[in-house]
Amino acid sequence: MAWASEIKEENPDFFTELSKQQAPDYLWIGCSDSRVPANQIVNLPPGEIFVHRNIANIVVHTDLNCLSVIQYAVEVLEVKHIVVCGHYGCGGIKASMEETEHGLIDNWLRHIQDVSRFNADKLDGKEYGEQLDLLCELNVVEQVINVCNTTIVQNAWKNDVELSVHGWIYSIENGILKDLDTCINSIGQLVEKSRRT
Repeated sequence: MAWASEIKEENPDFFTELSKQQAPDYLWIGCSDSRVPANQIVNLPPGEIFVHRNIANIVVHTDLNCLSVIQYAVEVLEVKHIVVCGHYGCGGIKASMEETEHGLIDNWLRHIQDVSRFNADKLDGKEYGEQLDLLCELNVVEQVINVCNTTIVQNAWKNDVELSVHGWIYSIENGILKDLDTCINSIGQLVEKSRRT
């Protein structure tokens, strides 16, 4: 209530305008971690980012919830950018690196273990902290590729829709958001990126 009052004091028409439409340019696929709030990190007000969050910002082709969000964002909201944003020190990534059982979530964490297996040559020989940071980054890159390989994004590109998919990572320790230089905006770029990884 205090937040709403403060907003209304600054802009009396804010909620009236907000309630009339939803037209964000961005879909944010991020981690469920409570310390990684999309709007605050990029300093955008409510209504500017459509958000999907799950443990370790994973995009898999059997997750109908995530795919439905992507479809709605691309086909109905007509977003121009999809951002996959991970963060350093991710609890899901850490758990995937452990030898212990965690229960039901172990099934979800297998996706991260696959990323680790695919990139074993990059991770081998590194200290634990370096491995964790690198796996957080590699997971983002893998999820960007997964987003690009969805039929939703593929069809958008085939229909000449202006759509870019980005991979970013956030540091909770210093608040810095880092671009992982993975921007893909066409099937051709996806093919090129897949060859390099």
